[in-house]
Amino acid sequence: MSTVAELIKSVPKSELHSHLDGSMRASTLIELAREQGVELPSYDVAGLNECVFKDQYSSLSEYLLGFGYTCAVLGDFEAIERTAFEMATDAILDGVRYMEVRFSPQLLVSSSAECVTAFRAVNAGLMQAATTFNQSRDVSCGAKIPFEYGIICCAMRNFFRGMGVYFDTLLDVLSATKKRDIINIASMEAVRSALTARDNFGVPVVAFDLAGEEDGYPAGHHYSAYDEAHANFMRTTVHAGEAYGPESIYEAVTKCHAERIGHGTSIFDSGRIIDPLITDKEAYVDALANYVATMRITVEVCPTSNMQTIPDLKGNMDNHPVRKMLDYGMSVAICTDNTLVSHTSLSNELTLTAEACHLEKEQLKRLVLAGFKGAFYHGSYAQKRAFVKRAADEIDEIFNS
Repeated sequence: MSTVAELIKSVPKSELHSHLDGSMRASTLIELAREQGVELPSYDVAGLNECVFKDQYSSLSEYLLGFGYTCAVLGDFEAIERTAFEMATDAILDGVRYMEVRFSPQLLVSSSAECVTAFRAVNAGLMQAATTFNQSRDVSCGAKIPFEYGIICCAMRNFFRGMGVYFDTLLDVLSATKKRDIINIASMEAVRSALTARDNFGVPVVAFDLAGEEDGYPAGHHYSAYDEAHANFMRTTVHAGEAYGPESIYEAVTKCHAERIGHGTSIFDSGRIIDPLITDKEAYVDALANYVATMRITVEVCPTSNMQTIPDLKGNMDNHPVRKMLDYGMSVAICTDNTLVSHTSLSNELTLTAEACHLEKEQLKRLVLAGFKGAFYHGSYAQKRAFVKRAADEIDEIFNS
């Protein structure tokens, strides 16, 4: 009889929350750094893991420090394409059959026009991986589904000098402008570059996201960009409730049109509510959780990443709210966040969740399928239904074998 880990490894899976710049191969980072003259604290994998990509971090801020190195080598479009190809290839080998890759092009390039080129480079790498797998897979049994993907554009909640040429230039040009307005301009340029890549070049940019440090940098600076995405039928997700309280999640779903929530770990944490007008905090989080469940707003849960960056979890899955999310009936998609920074895979994340939550076979099957259902699929609704049906049929076959 297969173990839970073996069963999870064998089934088709969907990855909805995975960052390009946090999921490159360590060996590729080292190779590109040497080629480009980028200084790293170590030029071997073990050394990088010891001083940069750790098993545990003191905070989200420390967790994000490693992205300074990965972004530094991704300013080259060939490097972006290669990283996307390798990222998808590694996911395919782990059994992922649908994947959404997210990144902030403004961290990597110098202009809005180059943002569009960056989207095209990511698409080229993902397309190469998809084509390689889909042409070689054994379809004789009629059950194995193809690998498909989408791309998500991330705007940054906050930025400062040194985060990239694009942001340095913007801060120089708009030096006399209020920071809130500069952030709004950058966010709007991000979504418009995503729309241009989608509408003019056929790149499957399926959604708009907001990433970066959450505490102190509210989503309110990005409302206009989210309105622009919403008006142009681009799907939306928001990193929320990772480093701030339930009110951040509330803002995402009520002000940013969020159809999915990245992380959402603080959704039940009534003690982090700061609005003095909210007097019954327990009732507030209960109403919020039920709303998220009722509206089928998928929560993109990244267990290892959460344990690394959220001190309250104490590195223990028993403290993670994912079990409570499932008890509330929420749509939960288990994700990796960053395979390099968190040293993980999707199979590992699902196994951690299944074991911590003591999931029965049918519960695990529903959890795996929830990722496919929550996908911002690039095709029509009918095409998505057909794709999900094929995934469900294969999952059923494997679980029942």
